Amino acid sequence: MIGVLGPCHAKVENLHKRIQPERFNCTEFNLRSFVQTLAVIHTIDTINDSGFLPGIRLGYVICDTCSDANKAIQSTMHMLSINKTLAMECDLTESPSVKVIIGARYSEVSIAVARLLGLYMVPQISTTSSAAILDDKLRFPSFLRTIPSDIHQTRALAQLMAHFDWNWVGVVSGDDDYGRAALQSFLKHAQDLHVCTAFHEILPHYLDHTNSNERINEVVDRIQSSKAQVILLILKGQLVKQLFEVMIRKGISRTWIASDSWSMSRSLATMKGINMIGDIFGFSFITAQNPELKHFLTNLSPGPGAINRFIEEYKDLRFGCSEEVLKHKECLNSQPAAQCSLPDSLKLKSKLACNIADPQNANDDFLTHAVDLSATYSSKVAIWSVVHALRTLLKCNHSICSGERNLPPWKLLQELKKINFTVDKRQFFFDDSGNFANGYDLINWVRRGNERRFEVIGEYDVRKSIVEISTGSIEWGTPNKTIPESKCSESCPPGTFKKISEIYCCYNCSKCEEGTYTNVSNLQNCLICPNTTWSLRGWSKCQQRTEAYFRWNDPIAMALLVITGIGFLLLFSVLIIFVIGRQSVVFRVAGGNLCFVMIAGLMVSFGAVVLFVGKPNNHICKSRQTMYGLGFTLSVSCILVKAFRTFLAFLMDRNQQHMLNKLYKPPVIIVCGTAIQGLICLFWLIFDAPKLEKHISRQSMDIVLQCDEGSNWGFGIMLSYIAFLAAICFILAFKGRKVPQRFNETGYIIFSMIIYLFVWICFTPIYVTKIQPRSAVQASAIVVSNYGIIFCHFVPKCYMILFKKKEDISREAYVNCVRSFSISTMNSVLPDISLDSRKNSVEEVDLSYVRNSLETIDSADSGKNTVDSYVASVTALRWESGLTDIFQYPRSRFRTKTI
Repeated sequence: MIGVLGPCHAKVENLHKRIQPERFNCTEFNLRSFVQTLAVIHTIDTINDSGFLPGIRLGYVICDTCSDANKAIQSTMHMLSINKTLAMECDLTESPSVKVIIGARYSEVSIAVARLLGLYMVPQISTTSSAAILDDKLRFPSFLRTIPSDIHQTRALAQLMAHFDWNWVGVVSGDDDYGRAALQSFLKHAQDLHVCTAFHEILPHYLDHTNSNERINEVVDRIQSSKAQVILLILKGQLVKQLFEVMIRKGISRTWIASDSWSMSRSLATMKGINMIGDIFGFSFITAQNPELKHFLTNLSPGPGAINRFIEEYKDLRFGCSEEVLKHKECLNSQPAAQCSLPDSLKLKSKLACNIADPQNANDDFLTHAVDLSATYSSKVAIWSVVHALRTLLKCNHSICSGERNLPPWKLLQELKKINFTVDKRQFFFDDSGNFANGYDLINWVRRGNERRFEVIGEYDVRKSIVEISTGSIEWGTPNKTIPESKCSESCPPGTFKKISEIYCCYNCSKCEEGTYTNVSNLQNCLICPNTTWSLRGWSKCQQRTEAYFRWNDPIAMALLVITGIGFLLLFSVLIIFVIGRQSVVFRVAGGNLCFVMIAGLMVSFGAVVLFVGKPNNHICKSRQTMYGLGFTLSVSCILVKAFRTFLAFLMDRNQQHMLNKLYKPPVIIVCGTAIQGLICLFWLIFDAPKLEKHISRQSMDIVLQCDEGSNWGFGIMLSYIAFLAAICFILAFKGRKVPQRFNETGYIIFSMIIYLFVWICFTPIYVTKIQPRSAVQASAIVVSNYGIIFCHFVPKCYMILFKKKEDISREAYVNCVRSFSISTMNSVLPDISLDSRKNSVEEVDLSYVRNSLETIDSADSGKNTVDSYVASVTALRWESGLTDIFQYPRSRFRTKTI
């Protein structure tokens, strides 16, 4: 005989008020457990009819546990005492009629029953109790089960969450042994997979607990306030239903993970508003269809000679008539159906209720739709495991079983541990812990109309410890149909790393520093860039640095090159114009042959600008500074000669003029001025030459190729020397600024030197503080300085040569200009003439102007001496001006003014 323990009722009423031994009052008929019990009966009947055990018919006895451990122990003792085999002083080492017990459903109940059955080594096979504690064969030596241990289920749950990157989840569990053990096992596996719990709430396992409703509301509030969007429920189906009712009423939606106890609950899947609750996933024990069971359930009746109170109770609930049914039908006949609410007690009622004479003879297909029949597969396998063990013990063949039939339960237990059989092309056996290693199916609750249907979307292989999921077949309930997120912190994208706080799953995203990177999300540390590569702050990859220099295609470089090219054209044009007009007075006043030297110097200076563009090297670094220094110094030296010449030509103090005239040696000034710069550059190149330098910054991907001017002493001295020459030119020109205007050079010299000094004063701070634009800055300064000389010294002279009338720029015009200047100067000088001045002193002053002016045209440029030919005309000019009487006073002395 096989004993069956099943919770055909969900609870014991008023258990908390029980103060003395009394009969348990079980309430709330449980359809799922009832159908599983019927599946056991159907399998036993099928085996009896098949002749698998020739000459032997299996019997069974079914007792209700009412989902309570105490009631289950009472039922177990009842089964063992059948036929008075368990008297008060009986010895159960004998052979009771019940050889094996199938059940119980809940781990809490199975643990209590297993303690009792282990005492007498009566085998117990559970089809749903998965608590890991039952693996302990010292405490539960006779316990077996046709499902894996919860240690696998909790690992599968943690892997499911890790697969979808749900690392911030809430957990609600029961306060029974199963709930506590499953919780601890899940927390361990979740920690290994970096899944954190946002909260953990406990609900009373007993359904009639006084604080049950209050606790459910508290749990709902906690779920609503939590950031966790994924909630694991390790609860009975009845508790889950109460929780969901409150969630639906408050309109709260989450992603729910079901434990095996309710992962395929049809009553939950069909409850009102279930589609509002959110996505639901769960692991169920491997199932299979049982077509024969459908026929059995639609023609439900106790077997011949059998008494089944549970079938009788079910048919009364389904087809029986009551006053409540009559009132509901009366309401439907008189009012709209929407106004006639259906009480919970009538939810099992058929439309035929009160219309059938004998409810016990009525049948329909309600059970085949109300319960998922595939969940009964484990019950079928449990019976077949017992049958295969009995076949071996009873030594059965195709015609007879010759073994001893009154065998003790402990022998059956030993044989059960050895069996290895096949059902529906699947192999089954118990491992060392007494478990079937047949894994789990991953169930998705798919929306179908107003209810849910169970769809297998993956599986968990116990041997491989891997969850395999068909993600593409999942219909997500999120607005955008994407995987919902449940994280304490948002994912750290590539280029950042997790800066973890006290809880592993809660962190801040910090950008990777320079030289490090992350190329995937949620790394805890940034990776170091390989050799020769680099990354900036917050980068997701490393790259080769790029060389940065003043490239040819740079807009500024192109502009400078165009301007430099125009400068070369201007110099070439000036050269042609000066060659053609080299006999003109304008050319001689401009400096004569010195202009050609200046043009050469400026061309060298412009050539240096070209070397500032493009990829530099050591030779270019040395050449460009030297070319500029020597070329521009040559031009400034020529300007110095012009300024010195003009200063001497119109100097009124004969003594100073005579003394300074000895220093006026144009070739010597030009050669020495340029040679000094040459020595400066030579020593610079020898002791601290410019060289190519690579500037690498942590904040940049560029390798800046820049010419390093060494310690900057050589570069500074070179520029300071040019500035010194320019300052001398400026001073000399400023001293001689009041000269004949038409042929005046001093204004142009002053302006060109101001341009140069201003440009290079601005250049210095920019050059010192900036690195990358140094080449552009210095090249621009050189170009502006060169153009300052071109437009101040050459362009006006070219204009005069090309566009002025010849009589306005002739030698006579120049002499007239000087004569007019002399007269105007004398008018300002006469008041300062003393009475003891010599007579000829004024003449000497006037002659000195003319002589020096003419030397400006002839002596320095053409080599001719025509001063005497102009003396008579100057003397005549004085007499005509009525100045003769003034010069007749003896011992007159002329005092000059400083101009």
